[in-house]
Amino acid sequence: MQTKLTESLSIDFPMIMAPMFLVSNKAMLVEGMKSGIAAAFPTLNFRNEDELEKILDELNAEKLKLTAKGSYGVNLIVQKTNPLYEKHLKICVAKKVPFYITSLGSPKQVIDLAHSYGAKVFCDVTNLEHAKKCADLGCDGFIAVGQGAGGHAGPNPLQVIVPALQHKFPNIPVIAAGGIADGAGIVSMLTIGAAGVSVGTRFIASKEATVSDEYKKAIVDSKMTDIVLTEKISGTPCTIINTPFAKKIGYKQNWFERLLSNNSTTKKYFKMWVQISGMKKLEQSVKPGNYNTLWCAGQSVELINDILPCKDIIERMKKETSEAFSKLSDLMK
Repeated sequence: MQTKLTESLSIDFPMIMAPMFLVSNKAMLVEGMKSGIAAAFPTLNFRNEDELEKILDELNAEKLKLTAKGSYGVNLIVQKTNPLYEKHLKICVAKKVPFYITSLGSPKQVIDLAHSYGAKVFCDVTNLEHAKKCADLGCDGFIAVGQGAGGHAGPNPLQVIVPALQHKFPNIPVIAAGGIADGAGIVSMLTIGAAGVSVGTRFIASKEATVSDEYKKAIVDSKMTDIVLTEKISGTPCTIINTPFAKKIGYKQNWFERLLSNNSTTKKYFKMWVQISGMKKLEQSVKPGNYNTLWCAGQSVELINDILPCKDIIERMKKETSEAFSKLSDLMK
């Protein structure tokens, strides 16, 4: 398939394996690249000394060995509350990461440095206002994060935000993210103007994911109605599976937490503390035998019924995409 996304990233199929905190790992990324898609990971998955350099060296070596077109990229939280942002960006530029996905802040610095050596930058957006700021800075594409996405989901349905972005910014590729777990979902997004899709939750239920079996089973067993929004992890609404522990701690910040979040003097440091605390809770949750479960997931859990190797997931989605296109063509006869 050829779309603006496949051309931009030199990949065979218009799909990004979405970056997932504490889930994305080398094995998943390599299988994604081998299967001809783009695979991304959050740099915050590699927080210890020299970890990020090591994984980037290994991925660059794997990319050189590819026989198919595939690529990898990183996700950077560009908000000031990310204490590792500057350090991680410097490492990624030195290692010449092929593409970046920016979240929760201004992407200007990432765009300037990435473009200095020809890398691409895609910006997470949930509305047209933020998209315009990114476009004015010269981004190479939008990740349109819509309702149903795992993690920091957007408020708008993809059926509205994708064509709206395409209409407003016709020369910038739009990648649809949220609720996509099969080929029919891919086709639906391509037909409304997306240049590709970003798929995350489906890959949590993969053989290569090193999260607990309980987490994977929860992905398979949960329904779309089991996905709720919580402010307890990062301060920003985040979608999780509604486990007993999630119910116990609640979904909203209390009045004092909201006060600290909005106060000009305290908000930066309080949000940083909330995010670090949330990261630690998530890190414990993905380990086996932990009952304090905070499991990120999107509404596409409704469509996930098995745990498969990443290669098989991608091949199935390619096959389903072809079948969905054929069904659509048949309707036009």
